[in-house]
Amino acid sequence: MQFVSKTNLPSEPAPTTEKITLDVGGMKCAGCVKAVERQLTQHPGVKSACVNLATEVAVVELETGAAQPEALAQRLTSAGFPTQPRKLHGQGASETQGMPNPEERQRREMQLAQQQLAVAAILLVLSITGHIGSLGGPIPPVLQNIWFHCSLATIAIFIPGRPILVDGWLGVRHNAPNMNTLVGLGTLTAYFASLVALLFPQLGWECFFDEPVMMLGFILLGRTLEKQARNRAAVAFKGLLALKPQVARLIAKPKADEDPTPTVSANTGVVEIPAEVVRVGEWLQVLPGEKIPVDGEIIDGQTTVDESMLTGEAVPVIKQPGDVVAAGTINLSGAIAIQATRTGNDTTLAFIVALVETAQTRKAPVQKLADTVAGYFTYGVLTAALLTFLFWYFFGTHIWHDLLTSHALQIPVHHLPTSHLIHSSSHPFAPSPLLISLKLAIAVMVVACPCALGLATPTAILVGTTIGAKRGLFIKGGDVLEKVHRLGTVVFDKTGTLTTGTPVITDCIPIEGLGTGDGRLGEENTQSPIANRQYLIQIAAAVESGTIHPLAQAIVQEAQNQKLSIPNATDFQTEPGLGVSAVVEGNLVLLGNSGWLHWHGVEIGETTTQQAQTLATEGKTVVFIAVEGTVAGLIAVRDTIRPDAKATVDQLRQMGLRVMMLSGDSLEVATAVANQLGLSSCDVVANVPPAKKASFIQELQEGMATRDWGLGNKDVESRGVDVITNRQSPIANRQSPIPNRQSLIAMVGDGINDAPALSQADVGIALHSGTDVAMETAEIVLMRDRLIDVVASIQLSRATFSKIRQNLFWAFAYNTLGIPLAAGVLLPSLGFVLSPSGAAALMAFSSVSVVTNSLLLRRFTRPDRTLTVKV
Repeated sequence: MQFVSKTNLPSEPAPTTEKITLDVGGMKCAGCVKAVERQLTQHPGVKSACVNLATEVAVVELETGAAQPEALAQRLTSAGFPTQPRKLHGQGASETQGMPNPEERQRREMQLAQQQLAVAAILLVLSITGHIGSLGGPIPPVLQNIWFHCSLATIAIFIPGRPILVDGWLGVRHNAPNMNTLVGLGTLTAYFASLVALLFPQLGWECFFDEPVMMLGFILLGRTLEKQARNRAAVAFKGLLALKPQVARLIAKPKADEDPTPTVSANTGVVEIPAEVVRVGEWLQVLPGEKIPVDGEIIDGQTTVDESMLTGEAVPVIKQPGDVVAAGTINLSGAIAIQATRTGNDTTLAFIVALVETAQTRKAPVQKLADTVAGYFTYGVLTAALLTFLFWYFFGTHIWHDLLTSHALQIPVHHLPTSHLIHSSSHPFAPSPLLISLKLAIAVMVVACPCALGLATPTAILVGTTIGAKRGLFIKGGDVLEKVHRLGTVVFDKTGTLTTGTPVITDCIPIEGLGTGDGRLGEENTQSPIANRQYLIQIAAAVESGTIHPLAQAIVQEAQNQKLSIPNATDFQTEPGLGVSAVVEGNLVLLGNSGWLHWHGVEIGETTTQQAQTLATEGKTVVFIAVEGTVAGLIAVRDTIRPDAKATVDQLRQMGLRVMMLSGDSLEVATAVANQLGLSSCDVVANVPPAKKASFIQELQEGMATRDWGLGNKDVESRGVDVITNRQSPIANRQSPIPNRQSLIAMVGDGINDAPALSQADVGIALHSGTDVAMETAEIVLMRDRLIDVVASIQLSRATFSKIRQNLFWAFAYNTLGIPLAAGVLLPSLGFVLSPSGAAALMAFSSVSVVTNSLLLRRFTRPDRTLTVKV
């Protein structure tokens, strides 16, 4: 049997680029992110690099073979960012570079941060206790000794503060100053200024050894809380990686003379092998309580499977022979045997992990501003600190000298180098212009926080995408989130998306004028109708056996249900969206719509046309059958609406979105479906073949309101295909204006025919029940076979992007307000000055607040449980 398609697909060219994933350590702020990206993009052959601060991952796109992953990792390591290539979804190349894997490295970093925080906390308590003692509290004299406070500051700098100072120096040496550079410079400046005051009391300067201690204490506290929050944000994704099965039970296939059904409960002949080495076609045994190692088809046994990791549904699913199972799901009740259909990186679980990893490294366009600012942030802060010092030293302290003195910067006696012991009093002290200017400059350096800028987007994306993964919603990156936020219209494909995609035959009507009463073809008696409807289904099934369209499957299934034999057919020819032809028992048989028959020169009588229109108005799809140029009959097929389709349409409208339906069926059929969904005629476009769906989306995007949409072009009209004449089509209807380009278009589909439209749309949404091509093309993939998840994915995207905007607003607002306050803008009017330790506390709070705000996304709820999203 020969199958000929009129659509010739060109072979795909060999890819010219490849992507490398690197695990990068040592990044502290957005400035580090920019430095890593700069190091990578400067390497010959690298086209782009995307670095995520929250997940500490870099994805590099480069020309094929331009560089080895190890070379890029070594380049970053030399620049002060310990790096290693990622292999097999998170397993690093530690055996080749002698470095711990990312999880081990993060665990060690967390332990070190906690140890540093413990030391800094003890020093901070001692420093504050001594400070309280100066106010008259019963404190031991040793805690009030200025040399004791000098020792505390020295210990703080060289023990918990040492990593900060070293990393800050490395940043300067590699021309990539970072947050640690600012903190280290501010801390050392305060320490040495106090040390000079202590050693040279004749200068009359104050000592403020408590400032370095408090700065380091607050900063380390903030970073520890930030790390803990980031770990909580990543826990869902780590759980996803942990779902990957490690072991598979291999069983032998039965020989030709044996019972082809394996005994799944027997343990004889079972060999345990790593799951990643299983090959397609091999048979595996899965016992109750075990994870299914690969994607496969059950060949023996019956069980229930927990597919919550795939769909987000906690209710187990009953599985029988012939059903498919996915890697990572859990076999609950019975022993089964499966045949592997997808293994390794081709499994559904691997696909999910790849989706989430990709999503977490694709930045939202709104982050570009933050990245641009972060690249120059440290230099800008150093400049602001220098200008602050110069202004106050040369102008401010002279202009407001009396005011500063009258505000009496009451300096406790223990801050003065002339006294080794502190008394319970304080005295007015005329502050030194140098020290005032220096402390304000230090506060400016410390209060600035590029960390918040760097964490604003990636933490929200990390939380949002991993929460979506737990609920079966996969959003492919921050850029998608931003586009979803601007959606104005959602276009649904009809068949298989709004409908179940499993149509059934409702009518079979032979047409008078062909054949004999016994239903045999080839006879010359043209006065007798084909009274044998079974034979009409037989020849239709013979032609449709050459295609996999849902309508074809319905016809073939009807023949099988009636236990009818299907004649042999040859010379298949198909035109997607129009029809199919084949030679059955020496006769050319055509099946398709009216346009397909007209194209082949087949005349359709008025009575037949009226019958077809009557069926179409009932919401049925009509398939014409012609034999040797004469209409032989009609078959009517109906596709039922998905149970949640109406609720989905209603909720999308409640969210302020326009909902449209795009169909290749006739206008009558599409209108009947639209009436059930509550869609008006102006939101229905029919008679659009698969090849034209992308064109419709494009014209909708461009807002072309000058033409009715359909098949009204010369190419199709020349074939005799019906042209839509609905003057209330969405393009022409003034009461339903086309969204402008600021309002983006989403396309929802499931089949391979939808892939071009999914790609053309601003946001493509694919159901997992659809084809792999559709899922690869779409930007949002819904793993549950439920249409209501379209609403959930849009709500989650909106909530996540809202968090991104909140985080970026806080990061910019914090620096916009914090830096002027630290520079002393309120000192002349209100006498308010932000001390370096207070600046450090604010800096730490900003980073923690951004991550904590992102964690609030965990309160997201699906619309099938509640219609609200708590932001």
